[in-house]
Amino acid sequence: MIIWLASYPKSGNTWLRALLSAYYFSKNGNFDVNSLQKIDQFPRKSFFDEYDYKLNSVGSTANYWIKAQDKINNDKKVKLFKTHNSLCAFNNNNFTNNKNTLGCIYIVRDPRNVITSLKNHFELDYEKSLKFMLSKNKYTYDQNLVNDFSDFQFLSSWEVHYRSWLNNKNLPIKLVKYEDLINKTYDVFKEVVFFINRISNSKDKFNKEKAKNSVNTTSFSKLKNYEKILGFEEAIFSKKNLKKIPFFNLGPDNDWKKILSKDLQKKLNKVFEKNLKELKYL
Repeated sequence: MIIWLASYPKSGNTWLRALLSAYYFSKNGNFDVNSLQKIDQFPRKSFFDEYDYKLNSVGSTANYWIKAQDKINNDKKVKLFKTHNSLCAFNNNNFTNNKNTLGCIYIVRDPRNVITSLKNHFELDYEKSLKFMLSKNKYTYDQNLVNDFSDFQFLSSWEVHYRSWLNNKNLPIKLVKYEDLINKTYDVFKEVVFFINRISNSKDKFNKEKAKNSVNTTSFSKLKNYEKILGFEEAIFSKKNLKKIPFFNLGPDNDWKKILSKDLQKKLNKVFEKNLKELKYL
């Protein structure tokens, strides 16, 4: 059965994935970048190799989302998977179901900071970044591949994305705010581990020292340094110079109050007012 680490892109999913990989897949909680592979991404091309889909057709793999998850769960073991997919159907294909999913940790981030990270990651201006966030038809795929949509993930809009997960009535959801993860890393991480252990019926006791090591070895500065030395698989190539765009960019220093112009702040506050209030960012 799968426990999802779900989020809209650039919302802290990879950081939580690093924390959990250090805690669950090491002896002492010290982070190893190779342990990230223990928490794989879904959808990913490798999960659809045996299915007859069209790699150059957007969304073709959605026809096999459930079948691929059925196969993943053949061994009946609990697994953690990262996803940026919304919990929405695409061409009448549901993303997952109760048979394959135990629950989800959903990471949400203030959209006024998401927009800056999207701008950097996809090399967009603010206007195009906002259109990205508002488009109900938005999707992503591995942009390092040419004419290959095998890694297709259906996002929809930023609003639809978070509501699709948080408002569902069928799966247990643990909401994590990126800002809380920054300000109270250990406490929030502890809550996440308790949630995972509870829904998976694990009898393992919470290991304080291991959790502390996980937190200490996955700080933003350390992850940024790992990327400088070893590179990072999820970074994409720039269209300008064919060099990889740093995946770990500003992190905690991404503060919309300091970065965005007053006019853009007002615009975003108006566009996302209902959501900001709902998520208690206002």
